Amino acid sequence: MNLDISDTLAPNSDQLDAVDLLGGPQTFTITGVRRGKDDQPVEVALAEFPRVWRPGKSMRRVLAACWGPNAQEWVGRRVTLYCDETVKFGADVVGGTRISHLSHIDKVRKIPLIVKRGQSATFTVQPLREAPKPATITDEQVADLEALMDRKGIPVEQRVRGVAHIVKRAVESLGELTEDELQTVADHLAQREDAQAEEAGA
Repeated sequence: MNLDISDTLAPNSDQLDAVDLLGGPQTFTITGVRRGKDDQPVEVALAEFPRVWRPGKSMRRVLAACWGPNAQEWVGRRVTLYCDETVKFGADVVGGTRISHLSHIDKVRKIPLIVKRGQSATFTVQPLREAPKPATITDEQVADLEALMDRKGIPVEQRVRGVAHIVKRAVESLGELTEDELQTVADHLAQREDAQAEEAGA
């Protein structure tokens, strides 16, 4: 018997911490930015993480240099964060959250940052290349799926919601389906028909 303790490893914190990234870099989508406290004045909400990210001054400078200072324009953009275990706080090595990649930049950016009083260094950010979205089905395939649902007697108002349940993601129209998802829906409808036939013959 396996006992997964992953859920017990999260730090007792209300923010994303460097230790959350010890397993490797993670990419997040920004869903909102708001003012925080005086010592942590910016709070960034992330779609893929339950706690806010509070970037330190250095990373705020990186964001402003790459995306501009209007934080409302950051919403919908993506950032890859990693744990830099060499970050110091005073004389102690404590680790820190750092940016490695950003969407919405077309080339490598090098931003000068103050490391400590009288000393600066260049921080490098790579452009985040988004994977191309899978091709969606054609209008003809949508029409064929509509016809199949007509034959199955599925009401029009239930079709998109039902398809979203089958493919396990949000879908606003049948035309958003990929080829693989179309096959999944077709297989599901075929299994449903077989089940109904077995019930009728019982």
